[in-house]
Formats: sequence, structure tokens, C-alpha cells
Amino acid sequence: MSKRERISKAYEAFNRRDARAVFDLMTEDVDWPNAILGTRLLGYEAIRAYWDGQWASIDPQVTPVAIDEIDADRVAVRVHQVVRDSAGNVLLDQLVNHIYTFRGELICRMDIRPAHGTGNDASG
Repeated sequence: MSKRERISKAYEAFNRRDARAVFDLMTEDVDWPNAILGTRLLGYEAIRAYWDGQWASIDPQVTPVAIDEIDADRVAVRVHQVVRDSAGNVLLDQLVNHIYTFRGELICRMDIRPAHGTGNDASG
């Protein structure tokens, strides 16, 4: 499976809240951003707790709109991110860049970068 296919499968699994399927595409020691606190999470347990907390209070849907290989180990993904509250109100609607680093065939790190001037912040 190519890196592009792995990335696409990861977003599909995330959007259906299937953490196990996402973890199957990652190293056990994966380094992941906590976008809410601006910190880093290491490993499945920390990421699972973070996602469970998110999914209990908000409904993020993240759809890749472009996937580009940066080099042999990194892939840039421009995503359309829509976040709704529990009542279905849109809190955020924006484009964001996700940068994935691979170790072999598995994702070992993800970083978030703003996509300047491309998207709408519906929260205000």
C-alpha cells in the first residue's frame, strides 16, 4: 500500500471514529500533536484518550483535498476540517496542512501547519 493510500485510509478511519484502524497505520511510539493544548502526545494510549475526549464533546470531520509527497519519508496533506458541537453547530470550517513522517511503511509523526488565507473560520 502506498503512503497516499495509507493516509487516505487513516482519515477514513478517523472520520468513522475507528481509532484501532488508524493505529494499524502507525508506529506504537507515534508522536502526535495535541492541537487543543499545543503539546505532543506519544503512543496509542495517549492519542486514544485525546481522541475519545474530542469525540465526546465535538464532531471533527477531516477530509484530505490534496496529498503530496515531500520526500521519501514525509507527506503533506491539505485537509478540509469541519468541527461541529454536539448540537451540530459549526465551530470551525477551515483548510489546514498536516505533515506526516513515516518510518518504513508506518506513520511515526504528525504535525499541523496553518493553511494561510485558505478557508473560513466559522467561529467568529
